[in-house]
Amino acid sequence: MAIHDDRMKAMLYERPEFIPVAVGFLPATWMKYREALDDLVTRYPIIFGKQRAGARDFDAVGGTYVAGEHVDAWGCVWSNVLTGAEAIVTGHPVPTREAVRTLKPPDPGSGLPHGFMWLRLSDLRGFEELMVDFAEEPPELQTLIDTVLEYNLGETKRLLEGRPEMMGFGDDLGMQRSLAISPAVWRKYLKPCYAAIYGLCRRAGVWVYMHTDGHILPIIPDLIDCGVNVLNPQIRANGLQGLVKACKGRVCVNLDLDRQMFPFCTPQQIDAHIREAVKSLGSPEGGLWLTAECGPDVPLENIEAICQGLEKYRACYS
Repeated sequence: MAIHDDRMKAMLYERPEFIPVAVGFLPATWMKYREALDDLVTRYPIIFGKQRAGARDFDAVGGTYVAGEHVDAWGCVWSNVLTGAEAIVTGHPVPTREAVRTLKPPDPGSGLPHGFMWLRLSDLRGFEELMVDFAEEPPELQTLIDTVLEYNLGETKRLLEGRPEMMGFGDDLGMQRSLAISPAVWRKYLKPCYAAIYGLCRRAGVWVYMHTDGHILPIIPDLIDCGVNVLNPQIRANGLQGLVKACKGRVCVNLDLDRQMFPFCTPQQIDAHIREAVKSLGSPEGGLWLTAECGPDVPLENIEAICQGLEKYRACYS
């Protein structure tokens, strides 16, 4: 992953010219708005780069975004009821503790998809069974963790051979209001995993970017300890002031703007939301990126307001 100059400067607190900004769309959003969205993105080259209208295939959807069932490299079954939206795991290949003992990881080269560590444990065992495992702490729990970690370390080493500037990782560690397990249990079982994986990157001179949805405030200092350079948290699940307290001046934040409000609010509220985020987490030195993801439930006028707000406030600290 190559890093744009302003992103690098913001990450290192070296006074970027602008706050780096980005907007992403689910495939279902393109499928719904089609030419209207295509026209919109051409009007905001600062955000999307130079676009050529009419060049996009709005129905080109692949992977688990296609309706139906999909089996991944670990044997997890993903079910999707709506093409263009993401699937969820409904089939867990390790339903019993006995099955943990015979679990075989995928062949090398299968990659590190979103949900590579914590979510992978849940996908393999099923959420309820995994919660019981963490409550009872049987030896199979550590065996499962070790199996997944060993595979992840191998994939990380392989990817580092390409000498990237930065490696991006995604794993949703939180729920809406808390972690799924206590911070103490997370530190016991999961922190060593992220420290080992991210440590490989940092020792190789590679920066670490981590996306993680949900409430993660209690473990943000731990993620920094593990080697995270840019953290991509959700504002709604953590609260803006919570993120200010945990992150400002300590780690660069790629703030995931409030996608839970985008479908229901007014353009004026979006403007105020972006302004408040920049005022609270931004600084002339850097430490802030801004990103927004829009699903098909976000009105087109609100998508336009997001783009306008990002262009408007990205220069507030230049």
